[in-house]
Amino acid sequence: MKIQNKMPEADEQLHLNLVNNDWIPMKEPKSVWAATVLSIPFMLLNAIISISILNVFSTITLSEFGLSSDSISITINLDVIIWIFSLIILHELLHLTFIPNFIKSQKTFIGLTPFGGYVLTEEEILKSRYIVVTIAPFVLISIILPIVLSLIGILTPTIKILILLNAMASSVDILNVVLLLTQVPRKTILTNNGTKTYWKKTT
Repeated sequence: MKIQNKMPEADEQLHLNLVNNDWIPMKEPKSVWAATVLSIPFMLLNAIISISILNVFSTITLSEFGLSSDSISITINLDVIIWIFSLIILHELLHLTFIPNFIKSQKTFIGLTPFGGYVLTEEEILKSRYIVVTIAPFVLISIILPIVLSLIGILTPTIKILILLNAMASSVDILNVVLLLTQVPRKTILTNNGTKTYWKKTT
């Protein structure tokens, strides 16, 4: 595992080697901005799912988010910044945890960029595991965590907001899963060359 402050860039020679060895590039957004725009519908869907779960196991009101029918009150202090920064780290660590042998891997990268945190691996991973790696933060933080915290009675307004922020921030992850499910057949392995994803049938 390597820690760095920028995402690995695609290597053209590696691209040629992969293609020559029957790896097929996925059709993906060309940039982070393009992926973000395309993921907006999933941002809304994730928020609806998260709010629905919160409503089942707890109450969630506009006032908890600093909103009311006649005013908006948003307070940003050091505590809020620390909570959000911690959420970003937790989100990325959950991605990382599900990558096989990530500690020993020299092809797995984690870091922070101006766009937020990222985890990326160029190891070969089964399609099923790749999906788990991708959706783990959304499922664990925005679906399972609110259920567990509500059962033990510590689902505070701050935690509810963080759960909702995580759901919305997971929109690109869900977009990636949709692209994978619609392009990659069963019984395949995947790998990355920088941010480019490739797949290949298993033997």
